[in-house]
Amino acid sequence: MTATTTRQSKKDRWDRHASRVTEPRESWGPSAQLAATDTDPTPPALLVEGVTKRFAVGRKKKPVTAISNVSLRLERGGIVGILGANGSGKSTLIRLMCGLLTLDEGRVEVFGHDIVRDELAVKRLINRVSVDAAFFKKLSPMENLLFAARLYGLDAGTARGDAVAILGRLGIAERRVNRPVEQMSRGMQQKVAIARALLTSPSLLLLDEPTTGLDPRSKLDVQAFIEEIRDDHDASIVLTTHDLDEAERLCGRITILADGKVVAEDSPDGLKRLVAERHGQEPTLHNVFMTYTGRSLDDDVEEDGSKDDE
Repeated sequence: MTATTTRQSKKDRWDRHASRVTEPRESWGPSAQLAATDTDPTPPALLVEGVTKRFAVGRKKKPVTAISNVSLRLERGGIVGILGANGSGKSTLIRLMCGLLTLDEGRVEVFGHDIVRDELAVKRLINRVSVDAAFFKKLSPMENLLFAARLYGLDAGTARGDAVAILGRLGIAERRVNRPVEQMSRGMQQKVAIARALLTSPSLLLLDEPTTGLDPRSKLDVQAFIEEIRDDHDASIVLTTHDLDEAERLCGRITILADGKVVAEDSPDGLKRLVAERHGQEPTLHNVFMTYTGRSLDDDVEEDGSKDDE
């Protein structure tokens, strides 16, 4: 298979995924028909409305509220960034978006599909990359990716060619794809996690600190690939990150969380303008972050909830 053929087959599969969410409303499930009203015939890629999540920490203690009345909207083909100090609720919000955690209040829709009522439809449209991705460590990157492809019902031959192309684009040479994952550095394992998510051609990609642990060169490779996915394949992306330069480069809009609540939301330029006009600060994202959270990116937030909520 030539490189041109591989790229074309990959684009065709992305286009087929996109067609699933642009069908007439009559072909969707009942809940999706309700979501796509006459005033909003084309639903956004992601709609989060009034979402709240609490964790029980003991019989005699009040539940801890990890996410409190959070709302955001991601239009198709866009990238929204979620910033916050460790423990602010970023990862919990990502897990709520993809259905790994149940909602206590509010609703989440993916291309008009409710994540509770249309769970199977949503799962076909999304994929997630976590900073602590899980693998079959004794298996190779190729074996891990082909296993994921099988779960999604992808053709094994096509998936193998796509896997080689994606891994190569992320800087993993073909000669390394058959070595056990446990022999790879954490940064290389993170690249494999990103490749696994992209292999399924998701229409909505949830990236939870995808460049954490990568060296500067690898980080730039991943950032460029994220832009390529957005521009060439019309994917919609939610990105959590501690890298403010990364957020400014990639994100059309940024939501800042503090103590599980939205404290600021705008474009990067809008946030910088806001902190300059209202607070007299130099217009940088670092000053935006410090102004609206009162913490550095590395500060831990005191909480009794989920230990993975970073």
